[in-house]
Amino acid sequence: MGLLTGKKLLITGVLTDGSIAFHVARLAQEEGAEVVLTSFGRQFRLTQVIARRLPVEAPVVQLDVTDADDLAALAGRVREAGLDHLDGVVHSIGFAPQSVMGGNFLAGEWADVATALEVSAYSLKSLAVAAQPLLTGGGSIVGLTFDAKFAWPVYDWMGVAKAAFESTSRYLARDLGSSGVRVNLVSAGPIRTTAAKSIPGFEAMEANWSTRAPLGWDVTDPEPTARAVAALLSDWFPATTGEIVHVDGGVHAMGQ
Repeated sequence: MGLLTGKKLLITGVLTDGSIAFHVARLAQEEGAEVVLTSFGRQFRLTQVIARRLPVEAPVVQLDVTDADDLAALAGRVREAGLDHLDGVVHSIGFAPQSVMGGNFLAGEWADVATALEVSAYSLKSLAVAAQPLLTGGGSIVGLTFDAKFAWPVYDWMGVAKAAFESTSRYLARDLGSSGVRVNLVSAGPIRTTAAKSIPGFEAMEANWSTRAPLGWDVTDPEPTARAVAALLSDWFPATTGEIVHVDGGVHAMGQ
């Protein structure tokens, strides 16, 4: 019997087979879960292609987390894809215009900052509310973050968005707990995903990470992060919510 046997999961953010979300979906299926993916726009067909590389091809439903109509239609689309309810939701969504990263913190303009905050932080609340009608028996919402306690090189306003994201998860944990819904985050070390490589100067963030990590760190390996997400989606953390689990080789606990 697998860790996620019988679970029905909605997973966002599968763009390539190098995406952390792809490996979460793969592990979830290997552990017995049924999975539905989301995508939108020009990425939709790409996600459909990548879905065929999973152990079991997963259906893909339309969801732009900044579109009110998509959010309102989410529950119906998931049902049409074959899931009558959800046991878990994975938020793996983040975007900031390059104009507010890469050393442009002081030059960042509100319109671009607002985009980063809406897509990368507010969307956690939007997704949770849209999925709530399907989380009829409680469940687990898990998001991916990058430790927002620090001012990282080149991360700039995306770092601010992640701080808002982490705070949002705690308020959701407060307000959804009475429905039996847990909300937790996994704070991963740097992984060379497509999204990460779009950050100007990303190399500055990953530099020396492996030497600072007591356990070492492989920037090309999303598996440890995906395993943590899968564990939080399971029933093995029944009384854990509002938590951030660090999967970074231990860097978060070390002095400089």
